[in-house]
Amino acid sequence: MAKVVMYSTAVCPYCIRAEHLLHSKGVSEIEKIRVDLQPELRIEMIEKTGRRTVPQIFINGEHVGGFDDLASLNHAGKLDALLAK
Repeated sequence: MAKVVMYSTAVCPYCIRAEHLLHSKGVSEIEKIRVDLQPELRIEMIEKTGRRTVPQIFINGEHVGGFDDLASLNHAGKLDALLAK
């Protein structure tokens, strides 16, 4: 199964939705990086992604974007292939 890393905060509804979508696809483990607990990690996230909002999701090291991007990949039928790598 793919390695999934997600930059998130504790009270982010889009983070929760992304997590539910990934779990529905069989992802059992998501490494969460809490930028609300460690503000320096938000800076790291912005440098890696160019984005300020959470979630920011990486699958096998590839930045796929936020929840809307993840949902778009799923609707296009491309998410399963990413997760199968």
